[in-house]
Amino acid sequence: MAGKRRRVGIMGGTFDPIHVGHLMTAEAVRNEYHLDKVIFIPAANPPHKQQQQVTPAIHRFMMTVLATCSNPYFEVSSLEMNRPGPSYTIDTIYELVHRFGEDTDFYFITGADAIQEIPTWDRIEELLGLCQFIAATRQGCVPNVDNIKEYFGELGEKRIHRLATPELEISSTDIRDRIRKGYSIKYIVPTAVEQYIYKEGLYK
Repeated sequence: MAGKRRRVGIMGGTFDPIHVGHLMTAEAVRNEYHLDKVIFIPAANPPHKQQQQVTPAIHRFMMTVLATCSNPYFEVSSLEMNRPGPSYTIDTIYELVHRFGEDTDFYFITGADAIQEIPTWDRIEELLGLCQFIAATRQGCVPNVDNIKEYFGELGEKRIHRLATPELEISSTDIRDRIRKGYSIKYIVPTAVEQYIYKEGLYK
């Protein structure tokens, strides 16, 4: 009798900073798809943000660790930080396949807005063959996901899914802006992340 396949979620992103929306999305997907764990992987050098200023990876990694440490099903990997050059998801997934073995199914968790960009990702059809994509949707974003599924045809229908998640109008951009303006970020990010941001003087 074959052993039970593991189901591992991958939460990639810049996490600049990580916020409660990321955490609620990851937990919703974990429950719906019965994932054994969700691995958060901060992008060290995100290819799509080469022209933008990004907080040093060590700070984003530390904030992600602080945000996830209370959930026994969440863990954080420095995999992309340990690899030179741009952080391409295809390279990350190949390394995870090597580490976990062939008996693991991977679910890449992203937002409905971000999934519109995946046709531009490096070796995207190859990537869709290695992992399934779960797009967290909120009201008004469903057509975005359906359009992307249609773009990839049968592969998109099989490998891209959408899941309605709690509606939270939170973005890392807004959080950075609030800090620059001196506004509170309490309850938008976990308390430990809030304390770390102020301690390190980030986003001033």
